[in-house]
Amino acid sequence: MTAPRPAPAAAPARVPLDRRLAKAAQTVTSRSLGPYQTAIVRIGFALTWLLFLVREFPNRHELYGPDGPWSFDMARRLIDDNRAFSVLMWSDGTLWFEAVYGLAALGALAMLLGWHTRAASVVFMVGALSLQNRSVFLGDGGDNVVHIVALYLTLVRCGQVWSLDARRAARRAARDEKRPELAGPVLWVVLGGFLVAATWFSPVTGEWWMYVLLWVLWLGQGLWWLVEQYAPGEPRTLLDVLGHLTHNAVLVVLMAEVCLIYATAGWYKIQGSRWQDGTALFYPLHLDYFTPWPALSDLLASSGIMVMLLSYGTVIVQVAFPFTLFNRKVKNVLLVAMMLEHAGIALLLGLPAFSLAMIAADAVFLPTAFLVWLGARAARGRDRLLRRAPAAGLPPQRPAGEAAEESGGESGDETAPRTLVG
Repeated sequence: MTAPRPAPAAAPARVPLDRRLAKAAQTVTSRSLGPYQTAIVRIGFALTWLLFLVREFPNRHELYGPDGPWSFDMARRLIDDNRAFSVLMWSDGTLWFEAVYGLAALGALAMLLGWHTRAASVVFMVGALSLQNRSVFLGDGGDNVVHIVALYLTLVRCGQVWSLDARRAARRAARDEKRPELAGPVLWVVLGGFLVAATWFSPVTGEWWMYVLLWVLWLGQGLWWLVEQYAPGEPRTLLDVLGHLTHNAVLVVLMAEVCLIYATAGWYKIQGSRWQDGTALFYPLHLDYFTPWPALSDLLASSGIMVMLLSYGTVIVQVAFPFTLFNRKVKNVLLVAMMLEHAGIALLLGLPAFSLAMIAADAVFLPTAFLVWLGARAARGRDRLLRRAPAAGLPPQRPAGEAAEESGGESGDETAPRTLVG
């Protein structure tokens, strides 16, 4: 007798369109997506800008200060025309320049550590824009990426994990501490005074939308603190929904920006004859300005096949990457290839700031599982280095909603934040 054939598996029930839309709406309003990705972007860009400021500290007066070839009067005339934002236009004094440079470094350090991230992101943005717009002809391309992402970081929740903010929130939750902190209101008052001064000087620098953004951030942070302390019910839920929506929308814009950078670079390369015949990388490898390791550059340039493969490979990866986002395996392979490409640019062409900025931007596409593994290994290495046991009694730094995401989007926690869609 032949064994009976197994019954064919039933096809999965098709979810109605309205339920799928409701689930998508609930996802974007109930939690801030990509907590580990935004954290690594925050750390990467803060580290890039901080290392640049430290490296150029001896040359700061020639680059952005009063001793530079791009004088204060020339910068003032250019900013009067393009309306770029720079608080360095308030005064041409050396003391004011030193204060702005120091605040830019402190803002980058605070962002790196995730200390009062929302306030630190504003200081980081103001410092980066002020110095870069003071001397627009400096930079290697990475400054443009820092310039753009600094604006985005003020609107995303990039301190949910791997930050002092997350550590402090975990400790307060473990101790069930309800007392409001003093540092937040003090920072809010100090930044409010700075914002009043910035508005007063607005005729000499900056477009109107920059000051609108700063006022919205300042008033929104104050409103958030008041609601958290005195109205933790429906008003807090509404602010949570608005915060999640803003974060997720800006995260999508950041991802689109990275895709646009690569697509634009790739398609422009295709139009160049040197990229078409595969010899484009040969020429920068023979320029003294772009050869920090001449022997290594000569060794690579001596192989015509290697130069051709790298030239064609660069174009293929950049053009193809935006089209691979819906295939996780291919996307991850190209992501590794692009990061290695930027590491090679830093080593062979001597452009470390540009390479670090682009690697930090690429990190927005890194898989969550890899980032969680990386964070666990980093914490284990830190504990071994400091020769201490892992901290006990504190909950891990997991963003709200992660458990629901791991279980398929459903959560049995009755205290989870409510949303506008259920």
